[in-house]
Amino acid sequence: MLMMWMCGCYGLVLLVLGVMGQKLPTRDEGLFQMQIRDKALFHDSSVLPDGAEISGYLFRDTPKRYYFVVEEDNTPLLVTLTPCDAPLEWRLTLQELPEDRSGEGSGEPEPLEQQKQQVTANEGTELFTYKGNDVESFISTSSPSGLYQLEIISTEKDSNFKIYSTTTPESDQPYPELPYDPRVDVTTLGHTTVTLAWKPTPTGSIMGQPIQYCVVINKEHNFKSLCAAEAKMSLDDAFMIAPKPGRDFSPFDFVHFGFVPSENDFKDRSLTTNRALSNKMSRTYIPKPKVADIQKICIGNKNIFTVTDLKPDTQYYFDVFAVNTGTNMSTAYVGTFARTKEEAKQKTVELKDGKVTDVFIKRKGSKFLRFAPVSSHQRVTLFIHACLDEVQVQVRRDGKLVLSQNVEGVRQFQLRGKPKAKYLIRLRGSRKGASTLKVLASTRAGGKQPFPALPEDTRIKAFDKLRTCSSVTVAWLGTQERNKYCVYRREVSESYGEEHRRREQNQCAGPESRRKSEKVLCKYFHSANLQKAVTTETITGLEAGKSYLLDVYVVGHSGHSVKYQSKLVKTRKYC
Repeated sequence: MLMMWMCGCYGLVLLVLGVMGQKLPTRDEGLFQMQIRDKALFHDSSVLPDGAEISGYLFRDTPKRYYFVVEEDNTPLLVTLTPCDAPLEWRLTLQELPEDRSGEGSGEPEPLEQQKQQVTANEGTELFTYKGNDVESFISTSSPSGLYQLEIISTEKDSNFKIYSTTTPESDQPYPELPYDPRVDVTTLGHTTVTLAWKPTPTGSIMGQPIQYCVVINKEHNFKSLCAAEAKMSLDDAFMIAPKPGRDFSPFDFVHFGFVPSENDFKDRSLTTNRALSNKMSRTYIPKPKVADIQKICIGNKNIFTVTDLKPDTQYYFDVFAVNTGTNMSTAYVGTFARTKEEAKQKTVELKDGKVTDVFIKRKGSKFLRFAPVSSHQRVTLFIHACLDEVQVQVRRDGKLVLSQNVEGVRQFQLRGKPKAKYLIRLRGSRKGASTLKVLASTRAGGKQPFPALPEDTRIKAFDKLRTCSSVTVAWLGTQERNKYCVYRREVSESYGEEHRRREQNQCAGPESRRKSEKVLCKYFHSANLQKAVTTETITGLEAGKSYLLDVYVVGHSGHSVKYQSKLVKTRKYC
């Protein structure tokens, strides 16, 4: 078994607890420097525990060494190292345990510090070496007793890593086991979605261990470990977490907690040369980069998942990790990549000067319109009639954005013109459903508007006290412009409600779409005083106790009409 040396210290516990909260109390700098030089205040963090995973951090070109002791021959041994940020070089060596030289023959082992000094003087037997960014393991079913040294170095950049070591690999099994086919498959591919599927891990399906799957999506490359993905997502947050007591902690780690020691500090430490030490300790805090292009989603124990809200015609890399929620240790599946389907190129609709164009937009879709006046012009008048829900309108003149607004109902915009200017109009539909619009662009000054003017309130009001068994009385607002108003009625069932009325609320559907039998009357109306621009009408010839849907259409001079909001009324059953 591995022998572990852990030295608890009250002062150390207080320090680590303070660091984990990301805030350190006010301290005396001279006292602090004296304390961190005192080896008695810090345990030997370079000893690997048996059966536990630890996290560590490397400065570039600065090796780090870990030690453990195997006391008995023929002991199974597993050492797994997981690079998180960069490729690592690591080497495992064996130094036989020295014989007890004490005259008393107490049988007590030599202090670890003395054994490490002997290892430094004698390189020992090399058992395993590796260089790369794969998760790699040394495993032996029968290891000799002795002092083992694990040396790690990162030659590319500062890096995080994880180490797991155990003398009982058969019984531990901390990492989830991969299925016989560890690949992640792309089952369906769309413009903005990709569906992934993979075989479940036997650790969860057969052994009953608590397993969840985490999916990582990014645009750069596949990841070989979950800690590599998490390091990419938060390059500096990992450094700011205080290690637990007994887990990879040294005075040099204070630089990660916001301290910037001078190059004269820690002169009595001989881990590196003075020059290397000065370079490392003078590093400044690097702000966290933007990580919007990488995402981690943990989905429980499902082995099918659809990734949504992707960009069309974009290559994405997908990785799946099985995580043992009991040990928080993970295993990577063989990741995959896929390019989403290219969005169909939309045909740009050409607008003719002074002509109304009907436009249909799918739910959450877009349409592009182009207006290129053939003659010089001082201004462009743009009419937008949103027949259903609100739509977003953007206008660019020769590539420059000149208008961006949401439009509901009928709106008119005046745009400043330029010689030979071209206008690109983008219409973005509603999230609720499909949108229909009528659009007109004109450079002609003056003249009558193609669409009738509307009041701010287009509701129809019904007077309950004037309701009879055969008639209802309604009112609606008008404008200062003389327009033609046509009233239509339609009998509806008792179950007809607001949801039905909302679905039929298409302001662009004119009187020509109605049956002649549904027409009540047409009349002209206007008022110079907007405060008095209201008209009433009594609709007769109705049946007792019946429900009717009433519509009012206002018709413009060019024949284009706009419908007011429909009104559901009901006659009295008894009179």
